[in-house]
Amino acid sequence: MSDVIALVFDFDDTLAPDSTTGFLNDIGVDAGQFWSEKVGPLLNEHDWDPIPAYLHEMIALSRSREYGLITRERLQEWGARLPLHQGVETLFERLRRHVRKDHPQVQLEFYLISSGIGDVVRHTSIAKEFTDIWASEFKYGADGGIDFPRRVVSFTDKTRYLFHIQKGIIGASSRNKPFEVNRKVESDKLRVPFQQMIFIGDGYTDVPCFSLVRQAGGVAFGVWDRAHREKRSRAWGFIQEGRVSNLNQARYDEDAELYQWLEEAVESLAGRIALQSRMYVG
Repeated sequence: MSDVIALVFDFDDTLAPDSTTGFLNDIGVDAGQFWSEKVGPLLNEHDWDPIPAYLHEMIALSRSREYGLITRERLQEWGARLPLHQGVETLFERLRRHVRKDHPQVQLEFYLISSGIGDVVRHTSIAKEFTDIWASEFKYGADGGIDFPRRVVSFTDKTRYLFHIQKGIIGASSRNKPFEVNRKVESDKLRVPFQQMIFIGDGYTDVPCFSLVRQAGGVAFGVWDRAHREKRSRAWGFIQEGRVSNLNQARYDEDAELYQWLEEAVESLAGRIALQSRMYVG
């Protein structure tokens, strides 16, 4: 019987403003123009998937050298400076403390699954809070610049990593084993059953995770970033379609409604685990 609860977060617009847009603006690129004039035509005229489309255009931008090579060091440095949403810095310890108070036998873990750039998100101030992080990745060329996308995390790709969490295929020992996620694990041996997961995301790439977690009895929260109020109506559609349990502004301070819902969800799951544990022992 598992005593682990997994809170799984998207990153961009969920825990922080869009990190790629922020990076582009930071190096002097007109990010709005990049998305509309570079990425947009690939999506609307050439049937590209959104994630490889933006990775491709970033590589083209780097190779042009108009704004300098986009190197691992530049991405990592931006990650270290990247602003986060209100309350995010202290969110993790508050939730851990809440669980320890009443259910010390329950283990709370945090994971990040992002379509953003791994070398950015792994260098944020909160990266240390996550048991594991999966994101899109670049290969770097001989000149140090981004050269090719070696991992693309998009739409249903995100659900792959929910299965990693479910089966305990996490951490450094799980690397370089791309087919390990397919191995069969008996239900009573699962490290984190889906019904003990909480998924928090904001966008279309999160829809498969919303659906998988909800259908399996877990909890899914949709969020919207107040800097992009136009996205709230899109997020409201997730509620109407039954893909998420709730919809809130992406704020995580102690008084924020989203944080209070997360506390309630964690408390409910921890209580269920504790009850099952007592029944199992009895």
